[in-house]
Order: sequence, then structure tokens, then C-alpha cells
Amino acid sequence: MPHIPILYQHYLVNPIISTDTRNISEGCIFFALKGENFNANTFAEKALQKGAALVVIDEEHYQINDRCILVPDVLIALQELAKYHRLQLKIPVIGLTGSNGKTTTKELLKAVLAEQFKTFATKGNLNNHIGVPLSILAITADTEIAVIEMGANHQREIALLCSIAQPTHGLITNIGMAHLDGFGGFEGVKKGKAELYAYLKQHAGIVFIYRNNPYLLEMSAAASLNKVIYYGTNMQDKVYGKLIKSDPFIALNWSSGGETTTAKANLTGAYNFENILAAICVGEFFGLSAAQINLGLANYFPQNNRSQLQKTAENTLICDFYNANPSSMEAALNNLTGLTAISKAAILGDMFELGKEAAEQHDLIAKKAAAAGFTTLIFIGKYFYTLKGKYAGEFFNTPKEACDYLTQNPIKNSLILLKGSRGMALEQLMPLL
Repeated sequence: MPHIPILYQHYLVNPIISTDTRNISEGCIFFALKGENFNANTFAEKALQKGAALVVIDEEHYQINDRCILVPDVLIALQELAKYHRLQLKIPVIGLTGSNGKTTTKELLKAVLAEQFKTFATKGNLNNHIGVPLSILAITADTEIAVIEMGANHQREIALLCSIAQPTHGLITNIGMAHLDGFGGFEGVKKGKAELYAYLKQHAGIVFIYRNNPYLLEMSAAASLNKVIYYGTNMQDKVYGKLIKSDPFIALNWSSGGETTTAKANLTGAYNFENILAAICVGEFFGLSAAQINLGLANYFPQNNRSQLQKTAENTLICDFYNANPSSMEAALNNLTGLTAISKAAILGDMFELGKEAAEQHDLIAKKAAAAGFTTLIFIGKYFYTLKGKYAGEFFNTPKEACDYLTQNPIKNSLILLKGSRGMALEQLMPLL
């Protein structure tokens, strides 16, 4: 696109990108993106009035002056500008994807690497075809290393994100039953995530692999990777560790061929062991000392309702309802089973994007939860509600109905797991727990 170098010169003067007229800053570049229910071309003039230096549009009707840059497609222009900026960056970029634990692992990597490097990491969950370009364009000239999270719900999406982020190093956290609808089943998930391995193979990148995961080993063998660093629970791994405890917070012993050291993290859930070990492995690879790595881990505190332990006046909550799929739901239930508490409760919300497997997967999770013997069991959502009467527990169509029930039947002195897909908005229950 011939306009990209011109846009980039403006970007260098004021490297602020906006896609929302509610967040316009003086001198920024506004990209008028389109969605299913909006056309930001219509806000081009408003963006200029609020202080944008330039607006990028793809409909000629809105080109009111020479500060409106007309392009064939605004989204592609944003992605191409991000690629152009990435080419100017001579730093390691770690591309990270996986079915579960992406954001937690990304935050752990940032916490560890920041002990030695000026580190950039994807903000929040800006990990899709719009978020990754915005993340790349947020990397400043003084950044020494970057961690870019890449999410996907269909084939070829990771390949696209790799073409933008151009990672030099990569990590797939795991492969699970997520976004089955878009990927076309579990094999489709493996194929889609493996696009990161394919990119790194083609560009002589380095891959970090959790050797205990057979799917990752299978995928790495299929990709014929030859620049691999393994972490896991065996002494043959470059970094190996052993879980000491996870009740409620995780502690592990780890070593990289030398003296064994103990790391502690403010994370609950034994399933986070491999995420922590990934951060240790990456930190060790980039030359951090064991003391630096352990300090970075100890200083990380989870947010955004991911493996987050929270005490209320009445209960202790495991807030893990940022998202959910069958794999993460099973791990959360296993974790709750293993924790020590006199009274335990599981409040589970529907899992989205499971396509034709939705009914079966919800049935499997309900069956597992019912068999666990928790004191209280609450299911919320249309899929779980179809199972009312089949399994023990309370069943509700909506969170509002569950709130009404909890108002009349409060839970007290319990350890409570809250787990469901983001769209279930289980945070509505928090004031009642």
C-alpha cells in the first residue's frame, strides 16, 4: 500500500492509534474500522474535530479534506502499518497462543522478563486481527523485548497474526476443547494453533514446548521443528520442575541443570504449574538469574478474574470466569476437588462456541461436577438448564435467576468456584457471595 510510509511518518511524530472516537487524543491517527453493526467512516469528521491529526477511511464520501487518508480497506491498512512498524523493531518478539492460559502465561512472562528488560506485553486481551496490530503499534523504540498474545477461533487466523507480529520465538500453552465451532472440532484446533509452529519453522524461530503435553509433541514433530527448548517435569528438559503445593497458592521446585530453587506464585490452580514453568523457561533462556525469575513470579498478582483468589465477608472465591471451555472447566473442577475446605461450591455458567458438540460437552461437565460431591452446585445458562433433573444441583437459565435464588439462599463459609464463558457475565453474582 503506497500510503503506508506516509502514514508511518505521521505515526512517528505522534505514535498514538485510535479506533474509537471516545478515546481520541490530540494528534492521533484514527482508523475508521467497520463491524457488523457500525461503520466508523461516519465518525471521521468527529474524530478530526476532537483532535485527530489524520483519519484513515475507505469510503470516498467521507473524505472531507486532505487529513482524510482514503484507502481500499481500513483494517488492512491498520495491519500493514503494524507490519511496517514491526520491520523497524530489531528485538525478540515472543508469539504466544493456546487454548487455555494464554493471558495468564503472557502476564507471567512479562513479570519475569521485566526483572531485566524493558518489556512490552499485549494489553488485556487485544489478541485478534485488530488487537495484534494495535499491540504492535504500541511498542515503543526503547522496548527491549515483546510478548504478543495471539487468539484465534478459526483456521488461518494465527498465520495472519504471525505475519503481522513476526515472532522470533513462540509458545503454545496447550491444546484444548476451545472454539470448536469455528475450528471445526478438536483436530481443527490443533491445526489452527500449529500455524505458529509453521511460521517459526519457516523463519528459523525458536519454540518453547511443554514436553509433558503429547499434543504439542505431536504438532512439533509434524512441523519438523529443529530449534526447540523443552520444559517439563523430567530431568532431560532444559528447565524442569515439580509442583510442591497448590492449596491455595502454587509453589514449585525448579532447576535448569544446576541447583534447585523454589518459586512461589500468587496463583491458585494446579493447572497453572505449566504456565509458571513456561515463564521460568523463557526467563532462563534470555539470561535471567534464578533470583530474578523467582522475584518476577512472586511480584505477579492475577487480575481480570483469571485464577484469582478473593476473600469476601462470607466466603473465599476462586474467580475464574473470564472465559471457559470444556478443558479449562475440567481443570478448574479438578482443582476445586483438591483444595482444602469444609464446604465447597461450584457455580458454573455455559461454555460458548462449541458448535455441534455443545450439548455433549455441557453434559460431561455437569456429570463431572455432580460426581465431585461439592456442598453446593449451581448451573447457569441455556445449555446447562436442559440438564435440570438429570444431575444434582440448582439450574437456572440466566444469571438474574441465579441472583434471585442466592438472595433467598445465601452461601456462607464456603470455598466457591465461579467459572463460565465471558458472555455469561457471572460477575453479577459477586455482590451476593
